Amino acid sequence: MKFVSTPREGHIVWLDVVRFAAIFMVVACHCTDPFNMAAGTLKNADYVFWGNVYGSLLRPCVPLFVMITGLLLLPVPQGMGSFYKKRIPRVIVPFLIWSVLYNLFPWIIQLFGGTPELVNRFFAYASEPSASFSSALHDIVMIPFNFSVYATHLWYIYMLVGLYLYMPIFSAWVKQASNKAKMGVLMLWGVTLLLPYAVRFISPNLWGTCSWNQFGMLYYFAGFNGYLLLGHYLKNGTGWSVLKTCLIAVPMFVTGYVITFYGFGEMRALPDATEMDIELFFTYCSLNVVLMTTAVFLLLQQVKVSSQVLCRLLANLTKCGLGIYMVHYFYVGVGFSLMTALQVPVGFIVPLSAVIAFMLAWGTVALIYRLPWAKWIVG
Repeated sequence: MKFVSTPREGHIVWLDVVRFAAIFMVVACHCTDPFNMAAGTLKNADYVFWGNVYGSLLRPCVPLFVMITGLLLLPVPQGMGSFYKKRIPRVIVPFLIWSVLYNLFPWIIQLFGGTPELVNRFFAYASEPSASFSSALHDIVMIPFNFSVYATHLWYIYMLVGLYLYMPIFSAWVKQASNKAKMGVLMLWGVTLLLPYAVRFISPNLWGTCSWNQFGMLYYFAGFNGYLLLGHYLKNGTGWSVLKTCLIAVPMFVTGYVITFYGFGEMRALPDATEMDIELFFTYCSLNVVLMTTAVFLLLQQVKVSSQVLCRLLANLTKCGLGIYMVHYFYVGVGFSLMTALQVPVGFIVPLSAVIAFMLAWGTVALIYRLPWAKWIVG
């Protein structure tokens, strides 16, 4: 099994460190699902507490991925057609393969005598998993429209494809815009990061939105495209020393974390809390999460890697990154089940489960890469 790759010429090693952090954090984030979403653990105070501790800590995972995309691909170096042809099939084909497998897996588990409780161990969002093939087939047919409870992490691919479709258009502005103009757009995006809270606590309709119009005043400045621009904007660093970076980034992260932790805890404690209420402070496009994400990015940008072995490992991780994202959710339940069977203290379950799921996923992808058509399976 090959875990080392030779870095390409011009390879940005510190960006591989950011990518490692993002990949591991997203695996660990999903290892909190049995704590925050599974019906069997929601009444356990220890699980509720540690689910919040780790769930809040890991919110930068997805935004870091988007920042990396913006850093590497903006401005888009080729025409719209060439960009789509190069980027979209490489994501869509593995996405379809793994979406089908995730939707078949609950049926296969129960076909061979597994219980619904076992399915729920693997898929925390599936409170009442069906054992019928027709239900699995229905979920497969619905893949072009949305993800199922068995492939919740693949929501990201729908969003990523949307960003790819948008990027050549956005790129035309990025190419000619000054840094001052880019900062202006980022500031407008920053205002939209407060909208989830304004909608919840002030009014459900703001700045022109109503029951027949969801596209308010700053709608076109909102969303993950802000992370694309932020990654591009910070591509060349800040020029700050390590000390200055720490003095700015650490308080940013702590502020974002405290808001996320206490906000999530308070909302989940509400007796009539809806799913949207519970997820409010976990929202990726929120000010608290942007503070945490920017802080992590700035800190990791200062990391220097001199070991050639570590550089090659990180390069291989970059190669396997999309595949790890695709397959890792199969192993979340494995890690959680193993940790609970070993009676590991609750506070250690998430990080240890994450290490197990991450290594198993990486190993799986490394094995798949031995096949001649691997890029169509794991990207």
